[in-house]
Amino acid sequence: MIVDTTYYERCINTLEKAYGLLLKADTGNIDYDMYRSACVKEFEIILEQSGKLLRKVLKPYSHSSRAVDRLFFNDVFRQASLREIITTEMCEHFLEYRENRNNTAHDYGVDFAEETLLLLPRFIEDARVFAEAIKKQNHAAEGERS
Repeated sequence: MIVDTTYYERCINTLEKAYGLLLKADTGNIDYDMYRSACVKEFEIILEQSGKLLRKVLKPYSHSSRAVDRLFFNDVFRQASLREIITTEMCEHFLEYRENRNNTAHDYGVDFAEETLLLLPRFIEDARVFAEAIKKQNHAAEGERS
């Protein structure tokens, strides 16, 4: 199965752009609040999309699609790491990102946003590497069909 990463990569680009604008904005300005909100939202979207993309990649490795669909987010990443789709380090990073998201899910105040912003430089880099890992799986899947 070929897994399309177009939307995922567009979200990364959006996050990177919003983060760049955030860094240039004055913290007392409404622009800062807008860019911060955009960054947090894109972080959440990319994180969720990461899990969805990995589920698609994992399905050929499983005895049933339903079994993969029933996996919790963390288990999806652990399974991908065990199958060397992603590195152990990347798995740990994404579990940390998810923990940040879960710990702050009900706190949409400034603290949540600021905590998330600290993660963004590494998150953006990890998301790009993640997209490449998915593409590598696509190439492997195409090679098996040839």
